[in-house]
Amino acid sequence: MKSISMMMASAAAIVLAGCQTVVPADEPEGLSAEAMASLEMAAESQEDAAKARYDARNPVETLAFFEVEPGMTVVEALPGGGWYSKILIPYLGPDGQLIGAHYPDAIWAVILPPAMQDGIPEFIARADGWAGRARDWYGDEGADIQQFKLADGQADENAGTADVVLFIRALHNLNRAEDQLSTMSGSVSDAFTLLKPGGIVGVVQHRSPEDNADAWASGGAGYLKQSAVIEAFEAAGFELVATSEINANPLDTPTEQDIVWRLPPSLNGTEEGTPERAAVMAIGESDRMTLKFRKPA
Repeated sequence: MKSISMMMASAAAIVLAGCQTVVPADEPEGLSAEAMASLEMAAESQEDAAKARYDARNPVETLAFFEVEPGMTVVEALPGGGWYSKILIPYLGPDGQLIGAHYPDAIWAVILPPAMQDGIPEFIARADGWAGRARDWYGDEGADIQQFKLADGQADENAGTADVVLFIRALHNLNRAEDQLSTMSGSVSDAFTLLKPGGIVGVVQHRSPEDNADAWASGGAGYLKQSAVIEAFEAAGFELVATSEINANPLDTPTEQDIVWRLPPSLNGTEEGTPERAAVMAIGESDRMTLKFRKPA
């Protein structure tokens, strides 16, 4: 069986053979044909269940927009089960590093309902074991794996080392606990600390209509306002350099009675075979902002 690095090199060679000096017209600015081929290979190598959501989540286009390249050090907030991590590890390659950034332990008591509070030690233990599980996905192949916890004073250990920090559908719970624990502002500050001058923050987040109430759009329903997210990052010293509609869905126009988890894939609150389920299936996954910020050089 070919190693991951050999597979990436083969894919890149195929692309470059046909366009040695010509960059395709749809090539994202700043991403080479070789890097794009490696990214596409990493995405294509995922399981069918992950690829079934590519039309909604657009991982290749999203990572290209955020200027993620092989060999970089990338911080991924709330990597969870590894939907993006499993693409990033082979794509970043042996010269790269992926750092999982998890919730601080204290947030669970704020965001979990009373009936789930007994499970807090299990949530903490699962986060603590993430790096070990991630290393098992590809063995010795792919990027080096490390981890830390957000808004917990741990970012200073890696200050100025990251090329890109990713907050992909990660901000709503951080914002929910902001009043009690400063987790939103603390995490954004951590990103600024972690990044090299000129480094990128990439945000993908469920997007609230701007005219919905601020209290509703504070994260409890899963949605945040794009204007509020931009304000939070600019207040921390970041520059907004680009926005994209890669992950937009104009069919998702939530009211203040809606939660994001009513939509696929969660489908909370409706039963199979009902008109209500058909209605949310027709909407599809959530409308998402895609924002690119830069730490000033």
